[in-house]
Amino acid sequence: MNAIDLLKADHEKVKSILNQLSESTDRAVKKRTDLLDKLELEITIHTQLEEQILYPAFKQAGDKEQAEMYYEAKEEHRTVDSLVLPDLKSTDPTKPEFAGRVKVVKELLEHHIGEEETEMFPQARKLLGNAKLEELGEQMLAMKAALKKSLSASKLAA
Repeated sequence: MNAIDLLKADHEKVKSILNQLSESTDRAVKKRTDLLDKLELEITIHTQLEEQILYPAFKQAGDKEQAEMYYEAKEEHRTVDSLVLPDLKSTDPTKPEFAGRVKVVKELLEHHIGEEETEMFPQARKLLGNAKLEELGEQMLAMKAALKKSLSASKLAA
């Protein structure tokens, strides 16, 4: 599995969850809560895959331009992981504020996904080549399975 193809499939899953979340009503408390849990799990795993596997390889293979993209992408992850998602999780799903925060998360993530898919990923394909992307994809599949297992186990223990 090519690393970029795997990450793009993750992007589609995240966009689907975001669309369902933004179309939900404030009466759909369980649906919103479940979707938010799914979104958090997907983002947590996806961020780890990018930051521990693809981004370092991309930065190392590139020059100053790729280093700047690397740091910008990491900062966008930090904004979502540390600020926006925790705020959304602490918001009452029955309140209008929840819908507003979903919209902001959706806009931030769609912007980030768009930049990765139109700028970073095409450059990564050129810089890293198919063999390296296949190797990174295998690492990602293994890491993804391990993270899903450990994150599911910690959810059950909580």
